[in-house]
Amino acid sequence: MNKVPMTVAGEARLREELNQLKSVERPKVINAIAEAREHGDLKENAEYHAAREQQGFIEGRIQEIESKLSTAQVIDVTKMPRTGKVIFGVTVELLNLETDDEVRYRIVGEDEADIKAGKISVTSPIARALIGKEEGDVVAVRTPGGDVEYEISSVEHL
Repeated sequence: MNKVPMTVAGEARLREELNQLKSVERPKVINAIAEAREHGDLKENAEYHAAREQQGFIEGRIQEIESKLSTAQVIDVTKMPRTGKVIFGVTVELLNLETDDEVRYRIVGEDEADIKAGKISVTSPIARALIGKEEGDVVAVRTPGGDVEYEISSVEHL
């Protein structure tokens, strides 16, 4: 089975969600189903059907999280030697050579990606172009608007 890279924070967030689903949400929906059953005829009981639908969603999400955690390879970049190379989990500061704009991205697993928070997936075009490069390297990234050249200003193990 292929291992999927994940940061320590990403794993912690998934474990927290899994705990919330198992210890809070699942018991809540089981109680809602029990209450709805007490109201009689289940065929026309909207509360019962809504609770059963919610239960299906919760159970599906629990299975999905457990599956992700079972295939996760948790990588703690803070325990790796600082070589200046771009690897999974590092935070990279880039200088756009055309516009002189600076951007910061953290390279994370697919499930953790959030461009607004500065987190890009390891499988994204920009991350794939950066992996293995070093501080000071110039990298061309193919975008829908054409190639963009970035200089790697810094590589941080946060």
